[in-house]
Amino acid sequence: MNISRAEQRTLHVLARGGAVLVEKDDKGKIVEVNCVSREGWTLADCSLGVFRKLRKRRLVASSDGGPYRITRAGRVAVRPQLDNRS
Repeated sequence: MNISRAEQRTLHVLARGGAVLVEKDDKGKIVEVNCVSREGWTLADCSLGVFRKLRKRRLVASSDGGPYRITRAGRVAVRPQLDNRS
């Protein structure tokens, strides 16, 4: 599967225990996303476009109205790396 660098970084943060927090408008449409690592840091590479691609490919999912987390398919798709700088 072809995954961009920003998508790879987002999946890497999620695989290490992070979450994607979403904000919705009055109609329930997602208008803003915020990717947070388990340490509380915000990932700047996670934009609305990146999030939509990940959700369309079913690499992230939400359960019971909670934050979006990585799925099993997302864990398979992410390449292992030592840190998030490459």
